[in-house]
Amino acid sequence: MSKIIITCAITGSIHTPSMSPYLPITATQIAEQSIAAAQAGAAILHLHARDPANGRPSADPAHFMAFLPQIKQGCDAVLNLSTGGSATMTLDQRLAAPKRAAPEMCSLNMGTMNFALYPAAARITDWKFDWEKPFLEGTDDLVFKNTPRDMVHILHEMGTMRGARFEFECYDVSHLYMLKHFVDRGLVQGPLFIQFVFGVLGGMGPDPENLSHMKLIADKLFGDSYAFSVLAAGRHQMPLITLSAILGGHVRVGLEDSLMIARGTLARSNAEQVEKIRGIVEALGRSIATPAEARQMLHLKGAELTAI
Repeated sequence: MSKIIITCAITGSIHTPSMSPYLPITATQIAEQSIAAAQAGAAILHLHARDPANGRPSADPAHFMAFLPQIKQGCDAVLNLSTGGSATMTLDQRLAAPKRAAPEMCSLNMGTMNFALYPAAARITDWKFDWEKPFLEGTDDLVFKNTPRDMVHILHEMGTMRGARFEFECYDVSHLYMLKHFVDRGLVQGPLFIQFVFGVLGGMGPDPENLSHMKLIADKLFGDSYAFSVLAAGRHQMPLITLSAILGGHVRVGLEDSLMIARGTLARSNAEQVEKIRGIVEALGRSIATPAEARQMLHLKGAELTAI
């Protein structure tokens, strides 16, 4: 098996500050946790921004640029910026910071979908900020929009114009066929880095059978021109990504995906999750990829060609 890439998703736009005191929301917190995660073994850092005043997901390029240079100076990890942002943002808002930073990698959600977070609101009684509860409860009527036209626009702006490669986020088997459509049109070239996403209400359930099926279909559609990674929400994080490592895939951890380190125990940092999965995959006999090795495996342009 090839070396395993550990991606760490530092903060995301799903969890809110009331869910964990360890969720990084300021530029300093995001930078410090990112650098620590890289030191623990993460080759790729998947990044969103927050408004430091209240922890709300932010698309403001200034909020991104408050921590991106710090991270670049503090470690050699690949910086991967979200183009998904939050389902409440417009496409132009979601792309504002990635266009400004011209990173080596961007995420790309491969379809429009329901993105339901509202069950989490029922588990919280002590709210830190007034935006959190309405934000979560309102997702029972929220659609994340990424039409084929939107995806072509992202591929052009970030790929063709700025040389970024993509973490193709696939929440369902239909997303694999959409990606194949873009490959057939010549808009996407391998090697592909596909992130199978499990456990988000509106996408695939976190069942091992679904992982097996996603790999089966991806093998059929893309042959040896792709690599897959797995992320799973909440308590399903470690079991599903361990299965990914066993099957020859890569793994993603981070407080964007799960706030926990074990049942009933909050993770105190992103690095803690990186250290845990590193121990698991090394015990399985796999070696972790360095940032330089990840760049070579994914054909990235290099940090020196970014605008960070």
